[in-house]
Amino acid sequence: MCGILGLLLHDPSIDAAPEICEGLSLLQHRGQDACGIVTCGHKGRFYQCKANGMVRDVFDSNALSSLIGGMGVGHVRYPTAGSSHRAEAQPFYVNSPYGIVLAHNGNLINTESLLQFMDATAHRHINTTSDSELLLNIFADNLQKTGKFRINEEDIFTAIGGLMEQCKGAYACVAMLAGFGIIAFRDPNGIRPLGMASRKTASGGTDYLFASESVVADASSFTDWEDVRPGEAIIITRNSVSRRQVGKAATFAPDIFEYVYFARPDSVLDGISVYRSRMAMGDALAESVKRVLTEKNMTVDVVIPVPDTSRVAALNLAQKLQLPYREGFIKNRYVGRTFIMPGQQMRKKNVRRKLNAMALEFADKNVLIVDDSIVRGTTSKEIIQMAKDVGAKKVIVASCAPPIRHSNVYGIDMPSRAELVAHNRTDEDIAAAIGADLVIFQTLPDLIASVRQFNPAIPAFDCSVFTGEYVTGGVDHAYLAHLEQVRADNVKAAADARVQGPLDGVGQAGAGHGPAGGLAESRELSLGCSGPMNGADDTIGLHNSWKLS
Repeated sequence: MCGILGLLLHDPSIDAAPEICEGLSLLQHRGQDACGIVTCGHKGRFYQCKANGMVRDVFDSNALSSLIGGMGVGHVRYPTAGSSHRAEAQPFYVNSPYGIVLAHNGNLINTESLLQFMDATAHRHINTTSDSELLLNIFADNLQKTGKFRINEEDIFTAIGGLMEQCKGAYACVAMLAGFGIIAFRDPNGIRPLGMASRKTASGGTDYLFASESVVADASSFTDWEDVRPGEAIIITRNSVSRRQVGKAATFAPDIFEYVYFARPDSVLDGISVYRSRMAMGDALAESVKRVLTEKNMTVDVVIPVPDTSRVAALNLAQKLQLPYREGFIKNRYVGRTFIMPGQQMRKKNVRRKLNAMALEFADKNVLIVDDSIVRGTTSKEIIQMAKDVGAKKVIVASCAPPIRHSNVYGIDMPSRAELVAHNRTDEDIAAAIGADLVIFQTLPDLIASVRQFNPAIPAFDCSVFTGEYVTGGVDHAYLAHLEQVRADNVKAAADARVQGPLDGVGQAGAGHGPAGGLAESRELSLGCSGPMNGADDTIGLHNSWKLS
């Protein structure tokens, strides 16, 4: 899961980078592994800054001042496919044709056949293991086929339409064409979110924004937020806005897990308030909790949420059951979201750093802990033990989502079925595995109803992690087994150790001096942000001078 952002300012003399940085900070919850910005300045020259780390750490005043230009693309990364090496920080860049930059949120499911096509037919080199770079090169190859000196909107729509026929999976993308404008498109199923907004300027012009979530538009005084439709492409220049349905008709099925966990509560995705949907989840879950507690002849003294995502649902649940709601866990806000931390051991280690249980809310009480979901069970097990350590008599866990028993192939890092605590386990088995006295899950019909009631026009949701049914098709046992191997934590760690710095600009690639292969990594150059296209003579790609003095 990642966050993407594109910004085009009406006045090209105003740098877009500071505002893109602000927007990325609002999307930081969508990825904490790496971030990047590429801007386009005078005569179509690109300037880049990307590195592993949080937005606040990568983009200081010096970095932002060197990102020149009135339009740009930004990205925050949480790795699913590929390794966690800084070479895979986005946006990605390709110089031919025309100079293209792309940021991608999602995951492709037919990468093997696309890589074969790139090698045997398109003769394009894919330098990382990221499917985002592959997606960019598919787009570039389709544009290359025009053979034109200068392209127009019609050519771009045709290229994206071809891409949608070639690429299978989930993708919400923002791209930038050197000296031309910014482009956004969304896969035909609309699995990953993307929207656009506009803002009138004092001079009478209009600024345009693309972002993964509407909260970015709200914070930057953009209005008229609307979602990019499934299969739609939108091209914005300083002279026009063009939009077209280029993908073949398919079932619109946004990922329901966005509403459960990933999106900020103050965002609106596909016409649905994340906040309202979580309130409804709490109301529906309350009915299940009431029924199960009655069946088990158990009582609850207090409702305590796992901060922050489950607070809204927990409060509504407590009100509906007429139980006290208490903040029993105090969160250290300087530790990232454990679910999107890149390694299982790191997740486990950080749970207790992240939360502290207050004994006065737990001691001698039967506690109902409300969480948004139970994925690997790592966090839940630690939290339950913390509650018992400070004196809870019984710990009951209520999950706003149904049991997650299947891999996600559309951009969420829960690929290995063996890692999922609910896989091949009953509710009783899950409770035993995480140390709870009882576990109560939301039913899938109730979850869907909680979200859909706010936009009945949405025909379906991607619920594949609960059902094992994949809306795009093309996902079989062999594919899942391959994906699990590629994405397993130990494989990802091994990939990091092997990578010596692919040629992705000075900073991100750790580019050394010499031919590709066996490049020695230079610390000074690898911590590098920004600069002209191609940079120095010994640099391939965009020069990246992050913290390069």
